[in-house]
Parts: sequence; structure tokens; C-alpha cells
Amino acid sequence: QIQLVESGGGLVQAGGSLRLSCAASGSDFSIVYMGWYRQAPGKQRELVARITNGGSTNCADSVKGRFTISRDNANAKNTVYLQMNSLKPEDTAVYYCAARDTWRVDYWGQGTQVTVSS
Repeated sequence: QIQLVESGGGLVQAGGSLRLSCAASGSDFSIVYMGWYRQAPGKQRELVARITNGGSTNCADSVKGRFTISRDNANAKNTVYLQMNSLKPEDTAVYYCAARDTWRVDYWGQGTQVTVSS
């Protein structure tokens, strides 16, 4: 089992920045990739960005050039970050941390609200 705990959401004005963090614990040695998804009201959950153990990343076209995903897995930490710059009102959503293990089981955090005011 893997537990994911997110932090860093909040309210920000358009053009501002936020940094989300997600700490993994439990059987986190089995994680093959971690990422961030988001779900806005009335919309489906969508991938924002993902990073593999090897450091390869991919992200949604809507956030390219504005959001950066990174990972710290040194010193027994297994934490993923999402740096969000130039935020827009359409970025408003609940952001979920996700992880997949070697058995292709997906784990989810509880979600953190990001609200961007215009």
C-alpha cells in the first residue's frame, strides 16, 4: 500500500504562482511514476503532469511552459512537486496526486483545491 499526502493548494490571483507537494509513504519503493491530475466542477479528471522514476516527464498541452513537475527521491524521501506559474482562472480545480506501482495499481491522494481568481 502507498499513501499520498498533498499540500500547497489555495487561492491565488490570475498570473500568480503556487507549488503543490505530495509525499508518498508505505510501499513507496514500488512506485514507477508519480503525477498530478485535476478535476474541475462538471469535468472529467485529467492528467496535468507525470514523472517517472528515471525523471522523464510529460504534461498536458494546456500547462506546458507554465507548470513544472519535479521529484525528490533522495534520502528516503519520495516527494513530487508541481510548480504552477502564470496561473489562469481555468486552472481552478481539485488537484490530485497519483502514483502507480510495479503491479500497475494506482493510488490517489485526497486532493487539494486550487482556486485562481480573475
